Amino acid sequence: MEYGFQRVIAWQKAHEFVLLVYKISKHFPEDERFGLTSQLRRAAVSIEANIAEGYRKIGKADKLRFLNIAQGSLEECRDYRILAKDLNYISDEEYEQLRLSILMTSKFLNAYCNGIINNNAMKNDTI
Repeated sequence: MEYGFQRVIAWQKAHEFVLLVYKISKHFPEDERFGLTSQLRRAAVSIEANIAEGYRKIGKADKLRFLNIAQGSLEECRDYRILAKDLNYISDEEYEQLRLSILMTSKFLNAYCNGIINNNAMKNDTI
């Protein structure tokens, strides 16, 4: 069993999302390597990295600051998903896979934030 941030379900969902982003964006046009491909990947990685970094912060406000950054990166990914679809870089199926993964990540990230706000996640960091 893993310990620390890896037990946090929000981090697990974010990690699954990152893996999906890398899989799907691998097929973006080569001329997007330093454009949309890079931006989408960086924003996705930022979600899980900020959850991990916030996990070790002692104070509630500090934890929430990192989780809020993760939420911002998640919204950035929502935008890039729409852009990738409008540019015909992803199929309807990939668009839906990304939508569902973003939805699940967002759900658990918001629950984790609410748990910290209500002092529940500070005792049991598995949300």
